[in-house]
Amino acid sequence: MIEWYEEASKGDIPWEQAQDDDYVKSYLLPMMTEQPSRYVQNVQTKIHALRVGDRIMPVTVNDTEYDNSYVSSVFTHYVTYAKEELGMLDSRLLRRVLSTVLTGLGRWMKKSQCNKMVIVNNWLLSTNLYHDVNADEVKMITEGCVKKFPGHIIAFRSVCRRLYPDFHKGLVEKGYLMVPSRYVYLFHPDWPAQGKWRVRNTLSRDRKMLAKSGYRILRHEEMGEQHVERIVALYNALYLDKYSQHNPQFSVEFVRLAIQKKTLTLIGLEKDGRLDGILGYFERKGVMTTPLFGYDTTLPKETGLYRMLSCLLVQEAERKGILLHQSAGVGAFKADRGAEGEPEYTAVYVKHLPFYRQSVWKVLAVLLNQIGIKMVEKYQL
Repeated sequence: MIEWYEEASKGDIPWEQAQDDDYVKSYLLPMMTEQPSRYVQNVQTKIHALRVGDRIMPVTVNDTEYDNSYVSSVFTHYVTYAKEELGMLDSRLLRRVLSTVLTGLGRWMKKSQCNKMVIVNNWLLSTNLYHDVNADEVKMITEGCVKKFPGHIIAFRSVCRRLYPDFHKGLVEKGYLMVPSRYVYLFHPDWPAQGKWRVRNTLSRDRKMLAKSGYRILRHEEMGEQHVERIVALYNALYLDKYSQHNPQFSVEFVRLAIQKKTLTLIGLEKDGRLDGILGYFERKGVMTTPLFGYDTTLPKETGLYRMLSCLLVQEAERKGILLHQSAGVGAFKADRGAEGEPEYTAVYVKHLPFYRQSVWKVLAVLLNQIGIKMVEKYQL
């Protein structure tokens, strides 16, 4: 049985019956009672709460919103953001060809109303983590969503077969198209890494660098209002200014919420009273991931802030004995430190929609599974 809650102001959401009830309420209640854009500035969406057994999940509902961050816009993810990343390719000819292909794909996706989509368990973060979801629940959620939103695509982001094999299997059995979205890197302190001595040596060098850096590790309990704007600035410097404006644009209100309610566990690097690096992680069902990460990009690269923050994350995973989801990018760096690559998917259900709305997803699934993943694996992007 599933239950929908479209408003939080009525006070009828049974938060206390949910797994991680304090966390879920602390995060979702503000998002539902106010505009989500107050917290993630480049997201316009409606958020509903979906109760499935003892879990409460956020569900985002969109119709167009093509300028949204990729966390709620598949058009941004597969077209706009992808075009930006063409700059990583050395071949000018290949960049030109792929840009033309993406322009055509964008037109096709808009004609098929690609952003008319319901995304289940969408926390508006780079990575969505899951509790166990079995095949029967996939069926129940899907049929409930189709009944409530008959004209919308039904989707789940951040589906990783290695992390959630039963969930992945249930989605495939129900008829979801598994469309590759990213190639992510996973690290667990108990996994036997290839080149084990080399990995241990690299991690040891990172720890020594951190110990000799002169930076003080600032724990969550030491964070306060005086750090809020600096944290936003450090994140923006890396993820928005260096990478893409289509990454989630976290506001000061988002960071305040993280500090006050611990919706993220924050760890910083401070020297001479100045915060130069920050990370924020959360965990669910033995997996942790870091949607907030940033450092002062004006400091010399030799300072090693990225290395030291990554070292802190590995140490947290080792201390807790849990898996660290390191997201996508800088694959060679992460592999050198024992991480293993794995495809991540957006699972898309379109069987209830007209053929013209299904076709683009069927083609995209085939092309990205046959070509896209192999390219990323080869070049460790």
